[in-house]
Amino acid sequence: MDISVVTTQPFPDQKPGTSGLRKRVRQFRQPHYLENYIQSVFDACPDLKNGELLVGGDGRFHNREAIQVILRMAAANGVQKVAIGYGGLLSTPAASYLIRSRGATGALILSASHNPGGPEGDFGVKLNTANGGPAPHSVTDAIFEQSTRISHYRIANGAEHVDIDHLHAVQMGDMDIEVVDPVGTYADYMATLFDFDRIGELLRSDHFRMRFDSMHAVTGPYAEEILINRLGAPADTILRAEPLADFGGRHPDPNLSHTRELSEALFGRDAPDFGAASDGDGDRNMILGRRFFVTPSDSLAIMAANAHHIPAFADGLKGVARSMPTSQAVDVVAEKLAVPCFETPTGWKFFGNLLDDGRIRLCGEESFGTSSDHVREKDGLWAVLFWLNLLAVRRQSVEEIVRDHWRQYGRHYYTRHDYEAVESERAEQVMARIREQLSVLPGQSLAGMRVAQADDFAYRDPVDNSLTEHQGLRVLFESGARIVFRLSGTGTQGATLRLYIEQHETHPEHLDADPQELLGPLIDAASRLGDIPGLTRREKPDVIT
Repeated sequence: MDISVVTTQPFPDQKPGTSGLRKRVRQFRQPHYLENYIQSVFDACPDLKNGELLVGGDGRFHNREAIQVILRMAAANGVQKVAIGYGGLLSTPAASYLIRSRGATGALILSASHNPGGPEGDFGVKLNTANGGPAPHSVTDAIFEQSTRISHYRIANGAEHVDIDHLHAVQMGDMDIEVVDPVGTYADYMATLFDFDRIGELLRSDHFRMRFDSMHAVTGPYAEEILINRLGAPADTILRAEPLADFGGRHPDPNLSHTRELSEALFGRDAPDFGAASDGDGDRNMILGRRFFVTPSDSLAIMAANAHHIPAFADGLKGVARSMPTSQAVDVVAEKLAVPCFETPTGWKFFGNLLDDGRIRLCGEESFGTSSDHVREKDGLWAVLFWLNLLAVRRQSVEEIVRDHWRQYGRHYYTRHDYEAVESERAEQVMARIREQLSVLPGQSLAGMRVAQADDFAYRDPVDNSLTEHQGLRVLFESGARIVFRLSGTGTQGATLRLYIEQHETHPEHLDADPQELLGPLIDAASRLGDIPGLTRREKPDVIT
């Protein structure tokens, strides 16, 4: 095998964000751009060469071309074996499971998650390490440092194009390559966690209908195998099942704005009983009942309160965790269950140590991500199966389960306002304005409530004692209400300014209000606090969740 050592120069923009390196497709298609980053990964993580590396992604545009480049570079860098998802497809949670079950050294997941695809869309590369989870900051920092001083990369010349559309094994030089079936393996695993017999009875019943929107993304094959082939759901259960390189020209983000067909069905006259959706790489989920939307924060809390109904949690919950911006609904459940509840920065990697150390079994983020200790990623289909298992056991509607939960624990009214693609300088000005006020806010009255604390959130990991600072600006009220400001690390243009508002209500007569109306005073106070209209030149957010 002929190996070339190609001279190159660093690119200034290869710092990984919350979930790897995400850029426009046209940036990744620049000469040397992908190669520079992959070489930086191999140089910063030499252990990847000593075992099996998984490669695959959500099927978005440039996925197939990138796999061939990575294979040639892996062979040139001495990697022993690469396992590729069939067709180049590999959901993020399935990748996490395969790393753990196969004892792989890690995975290169080619995805930009919920970001748009296609030639003018986004592409991404994320490294997951040997525990199955996203690479921690220490690793991504080392990769970035390598990318700033890279001078050459190694790639195999003349290697044959690898057929990734058949299950087989081949070699490239001394490197073994295997195309594997992640769908069947993942489905087998889910069958050990949930009561498939009861779920199957529910899905085959004449009295229950569901719809699952795969959004032309990676979960289509997984949903077909589990829901239809194994559980016996009708064939029309799944919408947009075929993975497409541009996600059908739509945004693969599971929220009410981007799931038109599903939302119209669930809020229509002859609505199904249950609806769900997952995103581009299969790690997020949206849960709907008949004419009823379940917030991700409520979903996490309800899972914690009902985990004892699920076979995987027969031994109970040791603890739970949520990202800081996620509502405190699960905290109330944890207190009643007398188990710890950890508050971490945004980013699934921060749950990894808690899961590996056995401190938690369930965790989630407000950005439509929930999962457990079965993998080290959020898992969209797992969450859907949890809800189906719960519905099969409790024999109540989604709305009845949620309202029962509110009556028992109170309702955490919650909303997120996203100001997308704001000029980075203007977004930073908003954050700077708020940061300047943190020291004087305690004791003041905002929206008719007294501020108890205002800070820049920092997290001390209880397992390795590492400190992560500047993770969002918080205004905490004596009533338990919160305002949180944060800049997102998942976009590819400008900055996304996110505003989170929360207020807990326990009075039975106050559990059925419109969240935007009830939270209106806090929303207005937050807007004034950061002078959002003036500094961003935006009169309203782009997305309200």
